[in-house]
Amino acid sequence: MNDKGLEKDIQEGEGFADKTGENLSAPEQILTKNTEIVDNVAEKIKELVQNYSNEQKQIEIEIKKKEYEQDLEQIRTEHKQEMERMRAEIELKSVEVETKKDAHLRLMAEYDNYQKRTIREKADLIRNGGEKIFIGLLPIIDDFERALKTIEEVKEVDTIKEGIGLIYRKFLSFLQKNGIKAIDSVGEKFEADLFEAVATVPAESEEQKGKIIDNLQTGYTLNDKVIRHAKVIVAN
Repeated sequence: MNDKGLEKDIQEGEGFADKTGENLSAPEQILTKNTEIVDNVAEKIKELVQNYSNEQKQIEIEIKKKEYEQDLEQIRTEHKQEMERMRAEIELKSVEVETKKDAHLRLMAEYDNYQKRTIREKADLIRNGGEKIFIGLLPIIDDFERALKTIEEVKEVDTIKEGIGLIYRKFLSFLQKNGIKAIDSVGEKFEADLFEAVATVPAESEEQKGKIIDNLQTGYTLNDKVIRHAKVIVAN
């Protein structure tokens, strides 16, 4: 139903009213016809209103639909951007993990090589640790060999004593260079960390009590660590 149809019905109603005005002897027919026309016009108006309302609703629905589609497109775009960002971040993290893994493997390999090298060096040290000392002893052995030959040829005891004393002092010097020192004992106060008392004798004076009066066997230290206690006699 459109506006033109409604206008036509109204015009027909008006024409019919004019005609019936000439024939006033039929009021019931006029009333019935007018009622039908009014009802018809009212129905058409109602239909127009309903159609307008439906069109308005359809327009609103279309508007809402477009808004929803725009919102959905924006959500899809944001989701896509977020996924791309997360993918890039995951790739970056993967690169970092691989880098750290490679560094860890290199470090483990270096540590393994270090352990093997250390074990090898320790083994060499244990096997050849005394090499330097033995090399240093060789000249002293040479001196002893020469002294033994000299003893057979020389008749003077003083010369032999002097040669042996020289070798002895040379040997002590060699020991000191390698950290070995003799422990001074006679006249020193007795200390259990340095000395071993093998005998005690009565002290001749109050000052002599607790002191060492004789050394039976020299003690030695290696880098200040006692490697042999001196055997001594202590005054009581």
